[in-house]
Amino acid sequence: MSFVVKEPVLVIGLGGLGSKLANEAKNCLNSDCLIISNDSKDFSLENESIHVSTDSIINPSVQLIRGSTYKVSKQIESKISQYSTIVLISNLAGKAGSAIAPVISKMCKETDKGLISFVVMPFKYEKERIFNSGVALKRIRENSQCTIVLDNDSLLESNPDLTPKSCYSIANSAIIHVIKSLETTEISSKTNILTTSKDGQSMEESLRDSLKMLYQNAPPNAIKSSMLYVAGGENIPVGMINSIKNIACGITNESSSQINISSSDESKIVMLSSIQTMAKFDSYDPLGMIPKDQTLDWETPDCSIDCKLDLYQLE
Repeated sequence: MSFVVKEPVLVIGLGGLGSKLANEAKNCLNSDCLIISNDSKDFSLENESIHVSTDSIINPSVQLIRGSTYKVSKQIESKISQYSTIVLISNLAGKAGSAIAPVISKMCKETDKGLISFVVMPFKYEKERIFNSGVALKRIRENSQCTIVLDNDSLLESNPDLTPKSCYSIANSAIIHVIKSLETTEISSKTNILTTSKDGQSMEESLRDSLKMLYQNAPPNAIKSSMLYVAGGENIPVGMINSIKNIACGITNESSSQINISSSDESKIVMLSSIQTMAKFDSYDPLGMIPKDQTLDWETPDCSIDCKLDLYQLE
C-alpha cells in the first residue's frame, strides 16, 4: 500500500533543521509552510511560524518544550485543519524535534490527516539524545501513515572520514530528493529507511554505501521493497542503470524494486527501503519492550509543566 498525497499540502518544520528543510520542501511541492520551534532564531519573515515559549528557561528540557507545546495546541490544530496532507520534518537529535514531533503527529492522527514524517536520528556519540529520539520515533511511527527515517550514525559509520557538518549536508540533500518526488512516485506506507552516500563516488560505490547504510539499520530479511533514486541519471548509460537495479534486486531479494531517474549536477544513489522491523532504533528506548496496552502514559507523551505552586520547606 502506498502513501497518497492529497492537496492542499502543508509542510511543517520543527526546530533548526526542520525550518531549513521545510523552506526548501515548500518550493518543491508548491505548498504552504509552517515553522514551529522554541527558538525564535529558526523563524523567517517568509514563512508562518508558531513560537513554543518556555518563558524564562534558557536551556529547557525536551519534556518542558513538549509541555509548552500543549499551550499553543489550539493554534497548531487550527492551522492543520485547513489541509489534507501534512509533511512533517524534524531532527530527533534536537530538543525541539524530539519534543514537538510526537505532539504534532498525534494531532494529525486524531484529525484524520494524511501524515508523512521525515525524521533524522542522532549520532551514536550523542548518548544524551538517543533515549528521547527513540521514544519520539516510536510515537511518530504509531501516528503517521508513512515514516521516513535517516540515521546520521549509520551514514557516519559507512564514511568515517566525514565531518558532522558533511553528514548533515548529505542527509539534507537526500531528504529533499525524496520530497521532490512525492508528486510523481509511489512511496510505501508505514516505515521506510532512507540511505545514501557521500559525493564524488561512482554509481557502483554509491549503491554499495547506500546498501551498507541500510543493513546497519535493518537485516536483509526485513526489507519489503526498495526505490532507487538515481540522481544525474540522464547522463548515465542505460546499461549501467539496469545493472544497478539488478544488483539491488539481487542483494535485497526483492524483484519489485523501482528506479526513479532525476536530473542533477552530480551522479549519486539515494535509496528508500520499506522495512518490517527496526531493531536498531527499538533498542534506543529500553522500555519499548513493554506492550502499549500495559503502559499507563502512552496516550500523552512525557512532559513537564510549571504548576506555579508555592511549596514551602517544612523544618
